[in-house]
Amino acid sequence: MESQPNYPSQQLMEIPPEHLNIMGYVDESEVNGPGCRAVVWVQGCSRECPGCFNPASWSFEVNQLISVDTLAENILKKPRNTGVTFSGGEPFWQAPALASLARKLKAAGLNVMSFTGFTLKQLQSESAPPGSQDLLEQLDILIDGPFVESLAIHSPTSPVSSSNQRVNIFNPAFQDKITWASDQIEIHVFKDGSRLVTGYQSLWQQVE
Repeated sequence: MESQPNYPSQQLMEIPPEHLNIMGYVDESEVNGPGCRAVVWVQGCSRECPGCFNPASWSFEVNQLISVDTLAENILKKPRNTGVTFSGGEPFWQAPALASLARKLKAAGLNVMSFTGFTLKQLQSESAPPGSQDLLEQLDILIDGPFVESLAIHSPTSPVSSSNQRVNIFNPAFQDKITWASDQIEIHVFKDGSRLVTGYQSLWQQVE
């Protein structure tokens, strides 16, 4: 039987309704899913997987609170964003707010993808985090399964980071658009001089 991480109820109660606690956000990424897309890294994950790309995302303490409406507005301001990817951290611990964000973006014509450390079977079970089914119904693509360091893949043809992970395509329009790879990275440099390194290689994603 698959084990479920402990539910971090107290920390999640500190997030106001229709808000997200995020670690970071970037527009116009081309290595986090098909096409050019916004990426939202949520804050909080109870797995603490060895070799995790984003250990800064593990804590459930409030980092950056942002309303769903504000985040949707920011994403839609960038015409090159054709989709959004939810990563983390664990997106499904904040499933209700992400489902609300996804609905707003899909209504504007964007596609929605998410990573998760849960398996799809876990997310479809009665013990899944609240709102999981609602979020699943909004997704075009789901990459499921925890990162397992001993099964790590660094390949120009693999869209996942370890061989236990699976690409679940819920929208047939994306069947032939799984073109990103586990050895791609990109660097975003912002006006204030800070930078964000994102991708799938053994290099670790950073938000500075």
